Amino acid sequence: MKTQRLELTFPEKLIKKPIIYQLVRDYDVVPNIRRANVDEKFGWMVLELSGEEDKLEQAFEHLQDLGVEVEFLESFVE
Repeated sequence: MKTQRLELTFPEKLIKKPIIYQLVRDYDVVPNIRRANVDEKFGWMVLELSGEEDKLEQAFEHLQDLGVEVEFLESFVE
């Protein structure tokens, strides 16, 4: 299992969407929210996602397709 730490920046249009829930459901990844700040117009989150490497890559691509800005911070294998 691989874990990737990310910084996610959410545009206003996605603030009220259950983005992390969708990742868990659709890509079988395990989230660990390390830090977050969300208000009505803007949100960011430092998130660790764990899972199989192919599922993680699909989840990252999905986030970017939605319009979430994804910055890869560090990764490690468990």
